[in-house]
Amino acid sequence: MTLWNLFKTVVWWIFGGLPVAFGYAVSGAVWCLTIIGIPFGLQAFKLALVALFPFGSDISDARGGAIGCVGNVIWILFFGWEIALTHIVFGLLLCITIIGIPWGKMHFHMVGISFSPFGRDVKVLTD
Repeated sequence: MTLWNLFKTVVWWIFGGLPVAFGYAVSGAVWCLTIIGIPFGLQAFKLALVALFPFGSDISDARGGAIGCVGNVIWILFFGWEIALTHIVFGLLLCITIIGIPWGKMHFHMVGISFSPFGRDVKVLTD
């Protein structure tokens, strides 16, 4: 992780990244309390990892297959659209100021994975 990405990540944590990641982690833990909710809890943990290290994450599409497609449809219908809308609103608010543009762009980047997390691989880059 470069020094600039480390700086952006620390500022991200201070101005909202830690509460977002904590929210994803708590919701993932709650989802994992039920057997049916475990796949959705695992996706929430994936979102928590991206929320902790957004500038050092590599998000790639993997083959999700039919199960991933069905999981994304259920995710979108019940809570994915709300999470994506939240990231859009925060991205717009941060982009109003010049200094907030990198963090606003990161919220826009997180819309894609928060809208359909099934069938995606997340890797935190540590170079």
